[in-house]
Amino acid sequence: MKQGQTSAAASRKKTSAAGSKSDGRSRAGAGPVFQHYQAAVQLLQQGKYEKALAALEKLLPEAPVELKERCRMYIATCQRQLERPALTFLTPEEHYDYAISQLNTGYYEEAREQFNSILDRHPTADYAFYGLAVLDAMTARVQDCLTNLARAIELNPRNRLQARVDNDFQSMVDDPRFTELLYPEVP
Repeated sequence: MKQGQTSAAASRKKTSAAGSKSDGRSRAGAGPVFQHYQAAVQLLQQGKYEKALAALEKLLPEAPVELKERCRMYIATCQRQLERPALTFLTPEEHYDYAISQLNTGYYEEAREQFNSILDRHPTADYAFYGLAVLDAMTARVQDCLTNLARAIELNPRNRLQARVDNDFQSMVDDPRFTELLYPEVP
């Protein structure tokens, strides 16, 4: 009986190996295509629509049948997103609120771009430096966090008190430079 089980297992292996080929090519040969597809979808999910569009358009001619329709759908999605009008904000505070919403939803690069955009127009916007400091703390950019928080405190000393109770700086608590920034020695 053991002999029959062995030959049945060997037969299944041969059948599954033959079934892994589709239209004359093995799945292993399609690996790079699927990797490029996954990378393009990841760009789309990150909101990098121009890069995703370029990657998908390049991939479309060589994509296997099962991916062609998905590529077309994602190409249309990228094109719709790129046709959307640019965001406009009535006040820098409104712009800041949008940047914070991007930060809170995990779109860190978009949030960074928004904070920097605020600072381009309003170089003394302490809240934008504070927002960058929070973002830097969340993304483990320690030196940038310290620099931006120091500038926010310099522009508005109340930011020092805010940072003392802000849980977003939890990763910085053990850094002596952070402690010194929040609790400077009085001479």
